[in-house]
Amino acid sequence: MNLSDKIYVAGHNGMVGSAIVRNLQAKGFSNIIYRSSKELDLRNQQAVNNFFATEKPDYVFLAAAKVGGILANNTYRAEFIYDNLMMEVNIIHAAHANNVKKLLFLGSSCIYPKNAPQPLKENYLLTGELEPTNEPYAIAKIAGIKLCDAFRSQYGCNYISAMPTNLYGPNDNYDLNNSHVLPALIRKFHEAKQNNAATVSIWGSGKPMREFLHVDDMADACVFLMNTYNEEGLVNVGTGTDISIKDLALLIKDIVGYPGELVFDASKPDGTLRKLMDVSKLNTLGWQYRIPLKEGIEQVYDLFKKTEAALA
Repeated sequence: MNLSDKIYVAGHNGMVGSAIVRNLQAKGFSNIIYRSSKELDLRNQQAVNNFFATEKPDYVFLAAAKVGGILANNTYRAEFIYDNLMMEVNIIHAAHANNVKKLLFLGSSCIYPKNAPQPLKENYLLTGELEPTNEPYAIAKIAGIKLCDAFRSQYGCNYISAMPTNLYGPNDNYDLNNSHVLPALIRKFHEAKQNNAATVSIWGSGKPMREFLHVDDMADACVFLMNTYNEEGLVNVGTGTDISIKDLALLIKDIVGYPGELVFDASKPDGTLRKLMDVSKLNTLGWQYRIPLKEGIEQVYDLFKKTEAALA
């Protein structure tokens, strides 16, 4: 990408999209375009086609998605598959129709089979059944990968796919009903400390292992791949290391300074027991993560407290 190229970041208000915008701006890219969901409904094909025909972006980061944790994925199954399919289909098709030079599609680690060997290699895609709780979302993301590959195969489009592990960082969602585990734990411990609660309830057994990547690292990887990677298939983006939910909870408990006890609610689902990404492909290309988990959570918690204070 040249600094003057017109770059469209779909989903710029989201955690990943906003991080990509920050990364691009820090690197000197000034011709960045975006629309909020109120300005442009990405599920509306005609609206998307009109936007692309008018703006003619050179490069597209497809970070727009309907996202959430286990509860949201399992509750809003129809919305998660419909909204995500419509957004990616409309954008990828419009990118081709308007001669976009390159597109990066962002998926999720949940695309891999529930019982796939660990760590998860890119070639494990479609080798087994998915985790039932987020199957609709995963199927939509798998369709996006295959759509990029199909446009590459038939039309020669340079569309690539990146699969992030669990992300956290600025602009995360802290709603306890539909957030991911790390921001949910930050909010739970923060509120428990404020309210002098004796215990904090943690979903599941605490045994599942999860990998976490700071969203600023994810954004840097996306820009790196847009500049260097030009092949079909997908690239995992992560740290290559994981932590149990119990140890994550203890780490956040310590960072927040909450003095109470943890209670694990075994009636709530654990989800997949382990989801560790094999990131050797990305490392071989020349990219590695930079922000350690403890340091990243400390940054995020400081930001969370400032946001809480502003809202009060």
